[in-house]
Amino acid sequence: MRRYLFAPMIALALSTVSVNASLHASETERLAADGLRAPVTIVTDDWGVSHIYADNQHDLFFAQGWNAARDRLFQFEMWRRRATGTLAEIQGEKAFAHDRGARLLRYRGDIEAEMAHYHEDGIEIVTAFVAGVNAYIALTREDPLLLPFEFGLLGIEPGDWSPEIVLSRHNALTGGISTELMLAELINEIGEARTAQLLAFEREPYLKPVPGVSLEGLDRSLMADYTASRTPPAFDAGDLASADEAAMARLPRLNAPLVADDPFNPSLGSNNWVIAGSRTASGKPIMANDPHRRIENPSLRYMVHLNAPGWNVIGGGEPVLPGVSIGHNEHGAWGLTVFRIDQEDLYVYRTNPGNPDQYWYQGAWSDMEVEQDVIEVRGEGGRAVTLKYTVHGPVLKEDPDSHRAWAMRAVWLEQGAAPYLASLRMDQATSWEEFREACGYSGLPGENMVWADKYGNIGWQAVGFTPIRFGWAGRLPVPGNGDYEWHGLVPITAMPHLENPAEGYYGTANHNNVPESYPNIFADFYSDPTRAMRLHEVLSQAQNHTVADSMRLQYDNKSMTAAALVPIAAGLRMPREARRLFEGWDYQLDRDSAAAALYDRWEAMLLARLNDTLVPEQSVVNTIKLREWMVEPPAFVFGRNPVRGRDRMLLGELRAALDKLAQEQGEDSSRWRYGATHQTEIRHPLSHLVDDEMRARIDLGPLPRGGAGNTLNANHGETQRSGASFRMIVDTADWDSAVGTNTPGQSGDPRSPHYDDLFEHWNTGDYFPMYFSRDKVDAHASHVIELSPAAR
Repeated sequence: MRRYLFAPMIALALSTVSVNASLHASETERLAADGLRAPVTIVTDDWGVSHIYADNQHDLFFAQGWNAARDRLFQFEMWRRRATGTLAEIQGEKAFAHDRGARLLRYRGDIEAEMAHYHEDGIEIVTAFVAGVNAYIALTREDPLLLPFEFGLLGIEPGDWSPEIVLSRHNALTGGISTELMLAELINEIGEARTAQLLAFEREPYLKPVPGVSLEGLDRSLMADYTASRTPPAFDAGDLASADEAAMARLPRLNAPLVADDPFNPSLGSNNWVIAGSRTASGKPIMANDPHRRIENPSLRYMVHLNAPGWNVIGGGEPVLPGVSIGHNEHGAWGLTVFRIDQEDLYVYRTNPGNPDQYWYQGAWSDMEVEQDVIEVRGEGGRAVTLKYTVHGPVLKEDPDSHRAWAMRAVWLEQGAAPYLASLRMDQATSWEEFREACGYSGLPGENMVWADKYGNIGWQAVGFTPIRFGWAGRLPVPGNGDYEWHGLVPITAMPHLENPAEGYYGTANHNNVPESYPNIFADFYSDPTRAMRLHEVLSQAQNHTVADSMRLQYDNKSMTAAALVPIAAGLRMPREARRLFEGWDYQLDRDSAAAALYDRWEAMLLARLNDTLVPEQSVVNTIKLREWMVEPPAFVFGRNPVRGRDRMLLGELRAALDKLAQEQGEDSSRWRYGATHQTEIRHPLSHLVDDEMRARIDLGPLPRGGAGNTLNANHGETQRSGASFRMIVDTADWDSAVGTNTPGQSGDPRSPHYDDLFEHWNTGDYFPMYFSRDKVDAHASHVIELSPAAR
C-alpha cells in the first residue's frame, strides 16, 4: 500500500495559523458558530476525512452537519431542492415534472415521531445536524467567497434546511412498480409463457393478470411523476445567471441527465463479507464492504469520524445524513448491500363518473384526499398543482374517459423508512445482539447487514420493510377496491439472518440468498449470482486472510460468466486468433488484457443476438440467462438441435467480435486492451457550461478500468457510470488498520486539494488508512478547525 500525502487546505478569505501536529505540520482555523454549546475540534487528515471531537451529543451532530455542508455545499443545495420539489425555481419548465413528482411522493407523516423512530435521541440528533448545516450556510452569507463556484454560475444562494429534508425518501433505493409495468408490457407483447422463459425469475413465475385488472395499455408512462421525481433534469445554458446567447450556442452539448438507481437491475449491486477469526491471520474477524452506486462528482459517499461521550464511530454514508451508515465503532464493524424486496404495489381504481375525486373501495365511493400546491417556475411565476391521494397512497395518473385511476402504495411512505437513518442506533451497538436490535428499526432500503466484532462474532441480518400479502405476490397491478390489502409488515428481526456460520465466513452480492427454509416473499429478481459465486470460490479457501487479501478481492476482475462460456467455445473450432488469446486466460477482465477485450465484445454480441432474436426492441435477456442457456441450451432459443444452434451462435458472434475489435483497435490483436473501451470519466454536472480551463479542473479522467457489471470490481458500462466509489475494510483486531477508498475526493469544491486527490488511487486500488486512535489522527492531520460557540 502506498502512503500519499497532500498539501494542507487553505480556505479562501479565512485567516489560518500554522501549528505542528505531533508528527507533521497542519493548519488551524479558529471559527465561531451560532448554536454550538461548547468548543469542537475538527481534524481533517491527509486524505480529507474529518475527525470530529465534541464534548456532547448535540455539538457532535451540529458539527457533522456544519462540516459536511462546508465540504459539499452545492451537493447539499441540490439535495434540498430535490427533496422539497423546488428545482423549477432555478431550472424552469424542464424541472416542473420533477417538482410535481417530488411533492406528490413526499413523506406526509408526523415529523417528530419520524425523527424519534431512528434513535431515542433522534429529535435532538436530526435537529442539531440541521442547525449545523444552517450555521455554515449563515457563514457563507457573511462571506460569499466561501460559496463554491456553482452558486455564482447559476446565480443562486443556498437555502436553509429543515428536518423534513433529512427525512426525505427521494434518494431511496426501492422497487416494485417498475417491475409490474415491465411485466405487463412484456405479457401484452409476447404472452405469459414466453415472458416466463425469458426472464430470470427466482420464484414460480405465475403471470396471470389479477381478475378485474386488464393489462392492456399499461406501460411505464404511468410512472411519469415517479420517474421525474427520481431523475433531476440536467443543467443547460438557460439555467445560468446571465449569458450571451452567441457564446452559449458554442458550449458543448448538454450532459445527459442522471438516471435513477434501479435496485432491480440484475447487474447493479454491491458486495460485503465477514470472515471469522478462524480464517484470518489476526485471529479476529474482518469486515469488507463496497456498495455500488453512481460514480459521480462529488461522490455520493462521504467519510467521517464522530467522537463524543457515547459516540466513537468512523465510516461512510451520505453526507446529508447524520451518523455513519457503513463503518465501525470500538466494538464492531458493519456493512450493507441491497437485499431485494418488492416494496411497492400499483392499485387500479374505478372512479365515480359523477365525481372523479371518488373511487370504489370496500363497497362504497370513497373521497380522495385533495391538496392544492403552487410550484414556482423560473421565468413564469407560480403554477398551481393538484395532488391526490387514496387510502393506499399518491394518485399517479387519472383517466376520466375510462373512469380509472392508478395509485401507489409504498413502504417508503411509512414511518421509519427514511433511508439509512437507523444506522444511528447501529453506530452505538456494542454486540451482535445490540446490532440486530438496531437493525429492527431499518425500514429502507432493503439491505443485507453484516457484522463482525472484536469478541469473535460475525453475522448477517436482512432488513427492510416487507409487505405481507396473502394470496397474491405483488407481481402485477391489482384492483384498489379493498380486496388486495397488506396485512402488516414482516418484523425485521424475523427476516433471514444467521450468526457465526460453520463455514467461517458469509458474503452477500445482491444475489438470491433467501435460505431454502425461509419462504421467498421478497422478490422475483436478483443480481447475477456470479459475484457471489466468486466470493464463495475465494473465501471457501481462505486461510490467514488479511486486510490486504480483502483489498485484492474487492478489486477482483474474474468473470465467472467467462469461466463458463470460454471452455464451451474451446471445444469447438474457434478462430485461431481467439484460441490464441483465450488459451491460458484466467478470466480476469483486467484493463491491459487482450483476451478480456475480445471476451467483452463477444459477450455483448451474444446478448444482443439473443435479445434481437427472442424479443426485438426489448433488452430483457441478461447475463443470468446467457450463462444458463449456453451451458444447457434450450430448444425454444436454439431450435430442434439446440447444441448445434448454440455452437453456431457462439462461433458466429466470436468471429464478429474479432472483426469488431480489429476495426476498433487495429489488426494486431496483441495490442488490444480491455481498458481502451472500458474507462472511468467523472464529469461535473456543470462542466459543459464553463470555459476550457475550468472544465479541465472540474472534470476527471478518462482512466482505463478493469472489471464488469458481474465482477466483484464492478464497472457498469463502457464509460463507467456506477460501481463502488466507497470501499471499507476493517480488521477488528486493530481499528487503526482499517482502510478505505472514495472517489473522486471528500470535498465537492474544486478549490480544495481534497476535490480529486483520491481519484487515481481509487482507480488503481490504492487504499488509504482510516485511522481511529487520536494519536494516529493527529499525526496525519492536514487541517484543524477549532469551532467555538458564537459570542452572544
